[in-house]
Amino acid sequence: MTIGVLALQGSFNEHLKGMHSLLFSLKALRKLGAKGVEVRKAEQLEGIRALIIPGGESTAMAKLAEYLNLFPALRKFVKSGKPVWGTCAGLIFLADRADGQKEGGQELVGGIDCKVHRNYFGSQLDSFEVEIPIPVLVAQEGGPETFRGVFIRAPAVVEVGPEVQVLAECRVMSSAKQTNQETVSEKFQPPFPPPPDGEVVVIALRQGNILGTAFHPELTADTRWHSFFLKMLGESSDSHAVAADSEDNNPKNPDLPVFQ
Repeated sequence: MTIGVLALQGSFNEHLKGMHSLLFSLKALRKLGAKGVEVRKAEQLEGIRALIIPGGESTAMAKLAEYLNLFPALRKFVKSGKPVWGTCAGLIFLADRADGQKEGGQELVGGIDCKVHRNYFGSQLDSFEVEIPIPVLVAQEGGPETFRGVFIRAPAVVEVGPEVQVLAECRVMSSAKQTNQETVSEKFQPPFPPPPDGEVVVIALRQGNILGTAFHPELTADTRWHSFFLKMLGESSDSHAVAADSEDNNPKNPDLPVFQ
């Protein structure tokens, strides 16, 4: 079972966060018995059965994808029915519409009938972790009723279409962010107001063969989101059913870093 991970930032030292996301995604896939390969060229998409678009800097990723003429191949792959999963920046890539982009905007792959807001929760300084309820995931994968969401300069979904299945939501608590910002210089403040305190936003969703998460499951030891994604292979027309849960899905497995 070969799963591709888009690796446009993999060889760029200034984008270490994107590379870390890539490495941990590949490691999580190996734990579940899947072979993860790096994808940088359009022809490499032909030999894989599913694709992960990891976190990173979405604008830089889009420019590299445009330079390499990857967008037509990525859109073709999404429309093929093979499973595709976008985390953080990858979620932005897979949205049909996006707000909060840099001047000039960026090209999107699309596929999910939704609108995302880039950097919805604020700047890098506003990154946070929170336990999120995951009833849909628990029903399929078992385990604890919450998942430790790691949000790094994260987007959020602000609109969803009628065919989109919401998998997880998060209640925004801006007061904690404001407390953290009191200790930093004013020049580091985000150039936009914080989201309304108490607002509920979508942070995980699915439409057909496409899965999106605003957080980083690959930065925890809990592999249930990866297992959920691999089981989507069993629903695609050109694949066999994926094996039942492995005991490696235990969140206490020390193979991956655990953020507490």
